[in-house]
Amino acid sequence: MNRETALKLWNNLKALGPRRLTVLALVGVAVLATIAVGTAFLSQPQQEVLYSGLDRDDVGRMGGALRDAGIDFDVSADGSTVLVNYGDTARARMLLAEKGLPQGANTGYDLFNQVGSFGLTSFMQQVTRTRALEGELARTITAMNGVKAARVHLVLPDPGSFRADQQPASASVVIRTVNPSDASEGQAIRLLVAAAVPGLKADNVTVLNTEGAVLASGDDLNGAAINKMAMVEEGVARDVEEKIRRTLSPYVGIGNFEVSVAARINMDRQTTSETIFDPASKVERSVRTVKETGAATNTSNTSGGASVKDALPDERAAPASSGKNTNETNDRREELTNYELSSKTIETTRDGFTIEKLSIAVLVNKDKLAAVAGSGADAVPVEHQLMDLEQLVASASGYSKERGDVLKVASVAFVDNTPETDSGPGIFDTLIGQAGTFVKAIAIILVVVLVVFLGLRPTVKAILAAPAIAPAASPALLEDASASGLPSPAGAPPTFANDPGVNLIEDVTKRLVRSPQKRLEQIVEFDEAQAAAILRQWLQQDEAA
Repeated sequence: MNRETALKLWNNLKALGPRRLTVLALVGVAVLATIAVGTAFLSQPQQEVLYSGLDRDDVGRMGGALRDAGIDFDVSADGSTVLVNYGDTARARMLLAEKGLPQGANTGYDLFNQVGSFGLTSFMQQVTRTRALEGELARTITAMNGVKAARVHLVLPDPGSFRADQQPASASVVIRTVNPSDASEGQAIRLLVAAAVPGLKADNVTVLNTEGAVLASGDDLNGAAINKMAMVEEGVARDVEEKIRRTLSPYVGIGNFEVSVAARINMDRQTTSETIFDPASKVERSVRTVKETGAATNTSNTSGGASVKDALPDERAAPASSGKNTNETNDRREELTNYELSSKTIETTRDGFTIEKLSIAVLVNKDKLAAVAGSGADAVPVEHQLMDLEQLVASASGYSKERGDVLKVASVAFVDNTPETDSGPGIFDTLIGQAGTFVKAIAIILVVVLVVFLGLRPTVKAILAAPAIAPAASPALLEDASASGLPSPAGAPPTFANDPGVNLIEDVTKRLVRSPQKRLEQIVEFDEAQAAAILRQWLQQDEAA
């Protein structure tokens, strides 16, 4: 648009007057509003989620309630999500809330809201209490991470005043987990149930999964230990694999290697007792001294042997014969000193685990290694790259040759295991599914086209042609007069003395529906003298005929 056209358009707009400009603005706003509403209507989703994560019982009850209320709904393929049309969400939720939906598969203490206290026997109260407690426990267990559904069965003892042995309480829990092989929640669920039920011990709680595997049981200590060892081994292997992946990803890239780790651990409890004596810190505790003194005399005879002569009286009075005398004196001293030594006793108990052996296997894409090797003088052989990878893996995994660990890194050509993607519905199915959207789009486009061509375009044309209208005459009225067969007097175009102005929008939109009588009435309103001249001319034409 050049300057002359812009100036002409501006002058035409000023010549329209306030009333026509207001009508023009209203037409523009209406067109923009129509386009905006159509765009918003087409961009909004056809259906939105009302509730998700439901069980089939709740879906059936909710479907019946929505069907009775006349609300269109749909259910997802897995049967756990209910969808309604856009805009019906608030009304559908209010309706379902009035009916107490969704209830959930597990009903807790809200069961007491559904039963009346009048006529309720003690047995019914006990059953309702047990059901409520089971539902509350199932709700709490389901809220745990990794547990999708849970069912709790409690066996509470029947109290009796004259019973010597009371039946102990017991419980069994069945859970459905995201990973069926995951048994990490078993011990936690046992402790939770035992703490929530009065008089229930953890040994009397059994936890199973929907696959039929026992996750935790009180009387199966060996099984619990085996499960715990399996979980620890799996955790150690997963941790080592993650470390290896973080190390190799910058080198060969994600998807160009595979890691497999098998760990063998020892969870035996070890108790070590050690006593240490310190000789340097001795203390004298007692001293014992023993002294002994002894004397002995020994006399020996050197004469001949004994005879009868020695017994004779005369011989007894004779002096003894000469001999040898020996004297012996013995002195002994013994001293015993007892010392007290300081000692320290250390007792260590280990309840953790130790890794006995790691088996690590790493497969690397040979094509990727060949691409990384490069070419020319700076090329790195694949064998050298494998040696580097082996050192990296050994360092990242904590490989120990003395412990007996096994490490193998090999390069192979990877097979393309990319699953074949479903091509999805064909073009015809897509067009059928989007037929409703296409109809809405076409309807909005038609409305916009009609508004533009029947409202905006004639208005713009009239604005551009406004300066050509003479102030003393109305071309619309002249055209109406000529179209009705009303000639102007003396063959000249009729003029009007009083021309208050013609409503341009009304003239454009209502020109087709005017009758000759209406046109004549409008001419008379503008100029009675001119209308009388036209009537006289009609009469003269009739007389001549």
